[in-house]
Amino acid sequence: MKKLFIYSLFAIAISSCKKNPEKIIGLISDKAMVVSAREEASKIGVQILEKGGNAFDAMAATELALAVAYPYAGNIGGGGFMVYRKNNGEIGALDYREKAPLSAHKNMYLDSLGNVIKNKSTLGATAVGVPGTVAGVFASHKKFGSLPIEEIMQPVIDLAKRGVIVTQKQEDRIKKYQHYFLQANKDSILFDKAWKKGDTIKYNALAETLTRIQQNGRDEFYKGKTAKKLASFLQTNGGYVTEEDLAKFEAKWRTPITFQYDDLRVISMSPPSSGGICLAQIMNAIEPFDLDKLGHNTTKSIQVITEAERRAYADRSHFLGDPDFVKIPMKELISKTYSNDRMKSFSFEVPTKSSEVSHGNIQMVESDETTHYSIVDQFGNAVSVTTTINGAYGSKLYCSELGFFLNNEMDDFSSKPGVPNMFGLIGAEANEIEPEKRMLSSMTPTIVEKNDKLWMVVGTPGGSTIITSVLQTILNVHEHKMGMQEAINQPRFHHQWLPDVIKMEPNGFQQEVKNELQQLGYTLDETNSPVIGKVEGILVLPNGKLEGGADPRGDDKAAGF
Repeated sequence: MKKLFIYSLFAIAISSCKKNPEKIIGLISDKAMVVSAREEASKIGVQILEKGGNAFDAMAATELALAVAYPYAGNIGGGGFMVYRKNNGEIGALDYREKAPLSAHKNMYLDSLGNVIKNKSTLGATAVGVPGTVAGVFASHKKFGSLPIEEIMQPVIDLAKRGVIVTQKQEDRIKKYQHYFLQANKDSILFDKAWKKGDTIKYNALAETLTRIQQNGRDEFYKGKTAKKLASFLQTNGGYVTEEDLAKFEAKWRTPITFQYDDLRVISMSPPSSGGICLAQIMNAIEPFDLDKLGHNTTKSIQVITEAERRAYADRSHFLGDPDFVKIPMKELISKTYSNDRMKSFSFEVPTKSSEVSHGNIQMVESDETTHYSIVDQFGNAVSVTTTINGAYGSKLYCSELGFFLNNEMDDFSSKPGVPNMFGLIGAEANEIEPEKRMLSSMTPTIVEKNDKLWMVVGTPGGSTIITSVLQTILNVHEHKMGMQEAINQPRFHHQWLPDVIKMEPNGFQQEVKNELQQLGYTLDETNSPVIGKVEGILVLPNGKLEGGADPRGDDKAAGF
């Protein structure tokens, strides 16, 4: 009996160290799919598709539904990026990232001695950039939408009035951030209550705001009654955003970053997101290595990816910012020659020290409270969208009359070059504050083609880990032949040059691999990285059906038909 017991423990230990958990297949649908951070939003997106709407109609519905169902990161008080691929192969990108207000200047968060004023760029009205989400929704719909916006918005308004059931994760999040709500708001707000799992939160004020936008269009938010109320609220609370700032805001169409990796064509977001360029640099650097032969999450494959990430992140902030303000050597950065040259100093025998990699004065860490959704419609169009209010519940400032949180996106600028922001980011001059400038981001909404056909739609929240989470998901499917859900479920790791550590999800990696990495001289950190990204992906299967992968790390859900 004792021998059997010892054998059982040994079997459990061996099974817990398996490289891949049991193969899990995500939701399979025949025609269309939406994957987002909340089931309510995914279902509303699919509802629009079932009415005959296309991916861009579903984008509008899903984006606005997340503002209701997922106020932690979903928003109309923030901004985001969309990458799209139409069924005829046409690609493009939409930038509706927030902007600095007209009164902004590079020293606005410094005191008379030149020191950063604590919380001024993170908490309350002074942290708020000009919101872009409503402009993004309407710009996308105007160019590509097929259903009337009134019809698209109605189920979102109905959801706000009906209310959203609190999940355990939402209960925990509200409880965690409530003390900040008290600091940022003069009066009590909807989220001050001790909400519990199973409660229903009704968003009546937000329903009224959305109804005005439904009736009066985009300009309601930027020039109408809502704009006046919002500007007055922010000014009363000491903020910088004015009616003029709102009236001047425009979303901007951009050319996405594209590059080849093996037989894949990767289409990702261009600046002011660093995502596409950084992803290209990393994938170019690892392409010459046979990752499939090195194996999934083995010591050598982790080494190759880590060293590629180290070099890409060292370049990231030094060169990147808003392309309307900063000249970016884009062609050079994403060339295979450049990445191959950067990897010449790599050796399997010893890690490269980050202090030896150029541009050693810029440290990159940023908010991971963002959200992503992926959509493929029944016509073969695809959109990949990442949206954010920056920190959890943004600036924590909630406009009760209008019913939504405002972003704290101004903290994504360099408040002072060389001084870290709330997420440890030490910024460069390329990302210094200027009026009407868009702040640098890591958001990486991505679409992948295989043999000139749509193959994958993917993206994630996760701040500086966004890029590496998207990377590993693509590699898991392409190099290691996983399905979408299986690829998303895998434990993830991350290196961002500084601090010089490999962040790892706890209990996800073989002890033998961790020991070998440490013996080689790598520093591992499993303590502060319980979640690296929450990926939402869609994979086009060989038979033409779609597999939706929703990250089990959140309340995320796929829906389709």
